[in-house]
Amino acid sequence: MIDKKLFFPGILFFFICNLISCAGDLGQIVITQPDEYTCSYEANEKVILKAIARVFKEKNIGSNVKIDWNNLRVDSDYVISGNWRTKANARVKRLNWQKCEASLIITTENKTETGWELRRLLYKEQYGTIFNVIEMKIYEEMSVID
Repeated sequence: MIDKKLFFPGILFFFICNLISCAGDLGQIVITQPDEYTCSYEANEKVILKAIARVFKEKNIGSNVKIDWNNLRVDSDYVISGNWRTKANARVKRLNWQKCEASLIITTENKTETGWELRRLLYKEQYGTIFNVIEMKIYEEMSVID
């Protein structure tokens, strides 16, 4: 059993260290489309969607987080902070009777004189950290008795 009191601060510390390690490049890379990463989980779609929505809300990755149960999506509106804005989208699809795959896209844009430019703020390591937090939320959702 994982001690949550030690695990969550550890993830947060790891996430902050990753951001600091690339602080020189932070937001400097202009991209044409946002990065998309996937991770598979052994849970049903409903549990995964709820967990993703909780992570988006708790980590302020987007505002007005909505779950689309018909299309198995979680979408958010932009959160604006200074000259930056961020939103998140996730899709879930069933791979087999046991596993589902979650695809995550976090869109970050910087305001310039010509408008909003798409920038890379998160790399694969940071997406991995977010997927780990989602996994912990999945376990929490599975432990809730309806």
